[in-house]
Amino acid sequence: MINKRLLIKNLLAHNDENSFYDKKRKINISDKEGKAKFLKHVCALSNSNPKNNAYIVIGVEDEDSTITGVDFFDDSKIQNLINAYLTNPPIVQYENIPFPHLTEEKVVGLVTIRAQNGITSLKKNIWKYYGGTVFFRDGSISMPKVFDLKIEDINSEIVNAIENHAQNNIQYTLDGVFEFYNSKRDYNPTYKVFKEYFVMCWAGQKKTVKGKDYYSRVDIELINEQVRLFYSALDEVSIAYNGDYFKITEYVKLGLKENYKFYPLEETLIKFSNNATYSITSELIFDPPQFDKKSLHHIYNSNNAIIEKLKKGYSLSKNEEEDLQNLPETHLLCSLNGFPLAMDKLNESKTVIKSYNSTVYRQLKEALRILRKVKYN
Repeated sequence: MINKRLLIKNLLAHNDENSFYDKKRKINISDKEGKAKFLKHVCALSNSNPKNNAYIVIGVEDEDSTITGVDFFDDSKIQNLINAYLTNPPIVQYENIPFPHLTEEKVVGLVTIRAQNGITSLKKNIWKYYGGTVFFRDGSISMPKVFDLKIEDINSEIVNAIENHAQNNIQYTLDGVFEFYNSKRDYNPTYKVFKEYFVMCWAGQKKTVKGKDYYSRVDIELINEQVRLFYSALDEVSIAYNGDYFKITEYVKLGLKENYKFYPLEETLIKFSNNATYSITSELIFDPPQFDKKSLHHIYNSNNAIIEKLKKGYSLSKNEEEDLQNLPETHLLCSLNGFPLAMDKLNESKTVIKSYNSTVYRQLKEALRILRKVKYN
């Protein structure tokens, strides 16, 4: 079992960017340019590493490898993007790795590109890259290549050595459990051991409704690998488990004019096997609520007017300040009810809202996260 925090440290400590490893301050797959650049690097790393895993570490400064972190990213459908745009697509896994010095909501993203044989190429045009393009790593750069398309195994020995040095042990596991408990002492930290091997820790503010337990401010980590499986400061979550699985059901709060309900959004099932392996599957179970289109049109236009006033530096009225508090949720409802530009408007407003109100900005990020889940499904 590889301790992913140790793996990241080994990658950063012993290697500059090269043909099996890349580092990024952040990635953005919400627009075509960001998608294209991410796909280019995945394609190049896959082609350059036919016998070993390749990695992208996200949340690290390019110049000095300082770990700054990124927001928790739970897009379990990233493989759908890979499959849609690449021929002979590799298996790609995105994991959120907590580090003690980062703030609670920040992690380091680790993209693992599984080894495979055969040439990977772009299936269709995206941004300025043409369908059929093949990328390879040339040192630390992902470059297109149109001749001498040979798959060569040049990295497997060094990558295997790095992964072996990142193997877990009892001390790392116990340290991880104590670290989790100390950081979550106000949120009812709990742990369970599955199959005498896997240690799962979770914490959250607990409440009971009609005999069923729900949690908010939830944090769930698989300690063996130092992987954060779920984190949210806003959503409601229910948890179920037995000796073989751990199930997370995520709910989202939606409504208008103080008339709110919690709707099931996604169910994540973690299954543990007797051979010291596990699998994670996610299923979107969301049925978006439908609201009166006339009311939503009024809200949509009002929200856009508030965004424009903030962009121009104008002051907001008392009513507009109140509407701003609900803007991410109401724009989310508009998007779910057939307003195609609502998500774009939210993306465009991120910078101005971040500088104006940090609480609303956090709600905006949650709204975009939900829309991304729904879009990829």
